Amino acid sequence: MIRVEGVSKRYADFAAVRGISFEVARGEVVGFLGPNGAGKTTTMRMLTGFLPPSSGRIQIASQDMHEQPLQARRAIGYLPEIPPLYPEMRVERFVDYVARIKDVAKSERAEKVEHALKACGLQDVRRQVIRTLSKGYKQRVGLAQAIVHEPEVLILDEPTAGLDPVQIREIRDLIRELAAKDGRTVVLSTHILPEVEAICRRVLLISHGEIRVDGSLDEVKGTSTLEDVFMREAGPRVGEASA
Repeated sequence: MIRVEGVSKRYADFAAVRGISFEVARGEVVGFLGPNGAGKTTTMRMLTGFLPPSSGRIQIASQDMHEQPLQARRAIGYLPEIPPLYPEMRVERFVDYVARIKDVAKSERAEKVEHALKACGLQDVRRQVIRTLSKGYKQRVGLAQAIVHEPEVLILDEPTAGLDPVQIREIRDLIRELAAKDGRTVVLSTHILPEVEAICRRVLLISHGEIRVDGSLDEVKGTSTLEDVFMREAGPRVGEASA
């Protein structure tokens, strides 16, 4: 479903990402971890087509991001850390607006908007102005816009950042449901290690622009904890001073 082959990203003399390769199969839920400055955000932007790689190849749902960018992007639902919302619009109208932007056929639009609202638990606030919603509900609207075109791949960047404990639990449950019910491939980027353990079955950890860990959650943890693995693999290299 996602194939990354030898992807690098350079900014002048600085290599933000260094020849990374990995695959994510249909229906997998993967936690994508890394410390600040590790290349995680750069990789997410390349996966979603917002940033071209300097070298290498990215395929989404068998579509090459360079050769078939529109087809590849149509297969992706993306929720950035700050949801791309229009605060003066009402919830239902906004989700319908996004469906139009994403070329959902007119004959299917009402049904898909309704499905997204229901899947994200937004029926009771569908006519509410977005700016009046709690942050948790705004995240739900962000998820609704990400899935309204029924993408095969869902890429989520810090989906619970800034939420209270109740909202965090609700959004985690929602992500699990979205992954399980429709068999979507999910890549979840987060700094919150318990979130990975609660939602994901596989872990990718990037550090210094390289993939340092790739395996099932149980394999990665072994007899240790995910925090121990993160601290060991994401720390400075031998002979390199920490920032």
